[in-house]
Amino acid sequence: MKRKTACALLGILAAGLLAGCTEQEPEALSAKPVIYLYPETVTDVAVTLDYVGTLTTTYPAYRDGWEVTAYPDGTLISRADGKEYSYLFWEGESTVEYDLSEGWCVPGDETAEFLQETLAEIGLTPREYNEFIVYWLPRMEDNPYNLITFQREAYTASAKLTVTPAPDSFLRVFMAWMPLDAPVEIDPPEIEPFARDGFTVVEWGGAEIGKEAVQ
Repeated sequence: MKRKTACALLGILAAGLLAGCTEQEPEALSAKPVIYLYPETVTDVAVTLDYVGTLTTTYPAYRDGWEVTAYPDGTLISRADGKEYSYLFWEGESTVEYDLSEGWCVPGDETAEFLQETLAEIGLTPREYNEFIVYWLPRMEDNPYNLITFQREAYTASAKLTVTPAPDSFLRVFMAWMPLDAPVEIDPPEIEPFARDGFTVVEWGGAEIGKEAVQ
């Protein structure tokens, strides 16, 4: 669904910033995704990540991949330590170039409401989008504006995820965003709602892009 932002284009400075967003220079960026597994029955699952970058933190420890027993409610039991986890977490640094040609310019104090509505429309459950918002909102709500994008191939090609057995439904939501001092005009993308069917895997993550990366 097309969604018009209330942000107006502010002269040559803002136009130059937006133009630069599509050709950003490589810079070390942190990606912070979490992975939820929802099988239809209790299932042993293996997850591996082929990441174009350096992993800095994983929880539980990644080693050569994650091996867990997954329950339909999303509970995970690590086969490495026998402990319970709510999801798989990883953080890494990469020089991937994200696509900032489509997105939204959102006032900082409207970020929580925007994320609630948009993430629900994309297909995250309240539990999932609330955990997303709790993680990212402290970094975003006090900025004058935030340029918010949701990545597709630019992210998935640099962080290939393999899940065995293969899921029936797979949703990967990755937000690349940048704080702004002034609003810019940007075209919003079409949102394709996600349908959960059978063994479902959901991932959300994000990366903050410094303004210097697009100057």
